[in-house]
Amino acid sequence: MSHRLLRIASILAVSLLSIAVFGTLARAADDDAETPVEAPAAKPPRAKTKVDSARREKWKKERAAFKKKLKAWKGAKKYRGCRYQSPKSFLVRSSFVKNDQLRPKAHQRAVKYRAETYGYIPGFHLEKYAGAAVTEQVTSMRFMGLPIQIHEKLEPALICVEHRIKQNCKDDDEKYTAKGIGGLRVSNTYRGGEISNHLFGIAIDIDTGRNPCCGCVDPWPDHPLCKKKAKSIYERTSLTRCWIDSFEKYGFYWLGRDTLMDTMHFEFLGDPDRILP
Repeated sequence: MSHRLLRIASILAVSLLSIAVFGTLARAADDDAETPVEAPAAKPPRAKTKVDSARREKWKKERAAFKKKLKAWKGAKKYRGCRYQSPKSFLVRSSFVKNDQLRPKAHQRAVKYRAETYGYIPGFHLEKYAGAAVTEQVTSMRFMGLPIQIHEKLEPALICVEHRIKQNCKDDDEKYTAKGIGGLRVSNTYRGGEISNHLFGIAIDIDTGRNPCCGCVDPWPDHPLCKKKAKSIYERTSLTRCWIDSFEKYGFYWLGRDTLMDTMHFEFLGDPDRILP
């Protein structure tokens, strides 16, 4: 009898212990479930850029028409070329920079035109002039075998420049082999309020080490081509006259002609709507 009672007591003790342990675990589980897990910090909402809806719609239609025309031009059986044109005078740097001083009104006129034509750049308060951002209109292509990102409106112009170089610059004193090029940038390299055309995707630099900017900040003026005696700006660059002329036929401005003597730099200052015939 005593053995039987002891056995029953033992079973009850084990049962009570199991219930206690289960209860403890259950409470712990409940505690864990009720403790809020720290959520990852929410990313701040992206600022919505205010672009006029009418301008946006106009941009969409014009872009679609341009894309269609460009596709037909590139797909033509025979090379159709581009129109020759000169830079617009009010876009040339010397029209808004005099004696190293920025002329605000003239500069603003040039900036406004570029924003209306090529898009706005975040951080420069140009949205009111544009239907889209420059970054929405960037294309990747190859120029003389080298990759470059530029504004899509310039693609046919660079194709025509390359075609002309290959056709015309064949003599030894006309040849040049580019090893590095740059187009679109996202940071402004100019000072004093001036905005680089690289930000609009309409400028190209060719071989910065071989074609210096003699009027720029140090160390550029110490470049051998800048320090030597020269009768003309063409002696301060490794680029050939044939290459420079080829760019200038299609609305590009060579900044070697500027007081900066930036011989690596070409910027399209013509009318992009007149590039394609």
